[in-house]
Amino acid sequence: MDSIDYYDRYAVPYYEETVNLSMEEQLQSFMELLPENGEVLDLGCGSGRDTLFLEEEGFSVTAMDGSKRMCELAEIHTGRDVLHLRVEDMEFDDVFHGIWACSVLGHFAPNKIHEVLGKILDALKDDGILYFSVRKGERKGMYSGRYYCDYDRDSLDDLLDSFDNIEIIDIWKTSDARGDEQSKWYNVLLRKISKEKE
Repeated sequence: MDSIDYYDRYAVPYYEETVNLSMEEQLQSFMELLPENGEVLDLGCGSGRDTLFLEEEGFSVTAMDGSKRMCELAEIHTGRDVLHLRVEDMEFDDVFHGIWACSVLGHFAPNKIHEVLGKILDALKDDGILYFSVRKGERKGMYSGRYYCDYDRDSLDDLLDSFDNIEIIDIWKTSDARGDEQSKWYNVLLRKISKEKE
């Protein structure tokens, strides 16, 4: 069972656990960097919680998730279509002003993450903004039905340093939104450097 299978199987309890969590602090930091009414991809949208928040703030949001069952629940919650697509199968090119990838990239193994992050950056317009979060820690492998790759600051820096077309705006730590004080997350905001500036 891979992580997508997990979300298909446990979509309802995962939805109920996460739909009312607040990511407002991170969302505000992300939105401040975007153009008014910008095009945003909610990558791995889950319940659709953050899609609704971004839409209410005036952004044009494409919601996307790799789990068919999560897409169905998000469509009910948001009242709009949700794109059923895995991150590694994306073929967007220069489409979005911003990409919101909350708790997504930690499901990819070290030998896959560079390709996946490259696809995400391809989907951004020049000067586009990416937010992503990964768990701080040392896990690498399957835990409770999902694959996790956690990061320390060195491994996170190494990943980001492997791309020459990004500018790091901020990296900061937060506690888990579910109230688990033992669990810390790295939040990353970066800008895709335009071709003219490279």
